[in-house]
Amino acid sequence: MAGIYVHIPFCRQACHYCDFHFSTYHKLIRPVLEAIGRELHLRQDYLQGAAVETIYFGGGTPSLLNPEDLQVLLDQIYEIFPVPGSCEITLESNPDDLNKKKVRALRSMGINRLSIGAQTFHDEYLTYLNRVHTAEDIKRSFFNARECGFDNINLDLIYAIRENYTDMLKKDLVEIGNLRPEHISAYCLTIEPVTVFGRWLDKSKIPPVPDHEAAEQFEIISEHLGLLQYDHYEISNFALPGYFSRHNTNYWMENVYLGIGPSAHSYNLKQRQHNLDNNSRYIKSLTMGNIPATIEYLSIPNRINERILTGLRTSRGCDLNGIRKDFGVDILGKNGDYIQELADKEMVILTDGIMKLNRKGMLFADRIASDLFVSEGEI
Repeated sequence: MAGIYVHIPFCRQACHYCDFHFSTYHKLIRPVLEAIGRELHLRQDYLQGAAVETIYFGGGTPSLLNPEDLQVLLDQIYEIFPVPGSCEITLESNPDDLNKKKVRALRSMGINRLSIGAQTFHDEYLTYLNRVHTAEDIKRSFFNARECGFDNINLDLIYAIRENYTDMLKKDLVEIGNLRPEHISAYCLTIEPVTVFGRWLDKSKIPPVPDHEAAEQFEIISEHLGLLQYDHYEISNFALPGYFSRHNTNYWMENVYLGIGPSAHSYNLKQRQHNLDNNSRYIKSLTMGNIPATIEYLSIPNRINERILTGLRTSRGCDLNGIRKDFGVDILGKNGDYIQELADKEMVILTDGIMKLNRKGMLFADRIASDLFVSEGEI
């Protein structure tokens, strides 16, 4: 299964926490879209004819685009790549963009999954995050999507926004339960240095959220959504049965994907490609017929470590026997005592060579994965 990700690097305004590549300078929208079209044609062989089972418009804020521009991008993809009728087509969106007319147009062009950036249902915290929309906008956009035929909707939620946010989070979860989207992505607010929050934290204008509060909120989310019959199928993702994000699952299952647009990433089992995260230089390079990207060829340890990292993030777990079979590296034999220690602490479950993190272990997923990583000298 192959996927295509298209990065639309424009937003109405900058959220205080976001360090993704985006711009609020909209005069470059048209040139960037034209460059994206050129890149699609230049990279038509990247997927080697594999059927494109998922298309994902991310950003930035893809819902800023008018439906006609999105239709042009979709038509170009259909022209160049084999896309079956069952393809999952997702559009990331902000609630304030989703009026009924626009939602109806999105649905009619074949977009069949919406990801709505709700973040929180509390207006004071939306203002703190520097979001454009209100809590009422979230509900209005959701019901617009339902009325226009969307039966596969994700809501993004942010937790650990500030100190003592736990009671607010519980209210957010009640609101989400009332809407009952098919999918929920819940992200712990991480303060990055190059963001407004990063600068505020550096100047002691805001305090950091204590780790124990963030951990408590993660467990509240997991428990609450579990009671509502959502599967906690990846550390940050929850879905009703049958509604796992096929696009994101494609990443975690080590399938190939093509990333188009400034800052987009691609993967073809042997190498990763990272597009330049500068809109003007991206446009200039594609105008000259060149793809502005760096390529990383993956070593065996790279591939093993990525499989460990991605596998442990998911409910399917990491297949240690599969790693031994494919690469000749015995992770269990090398780390048996450590893995047993984790099991004794009720952080992992090991069954027939499949290592899974339980809820407690998920809080330390990156650390556990890095402890199991292999180095070049070990191969």
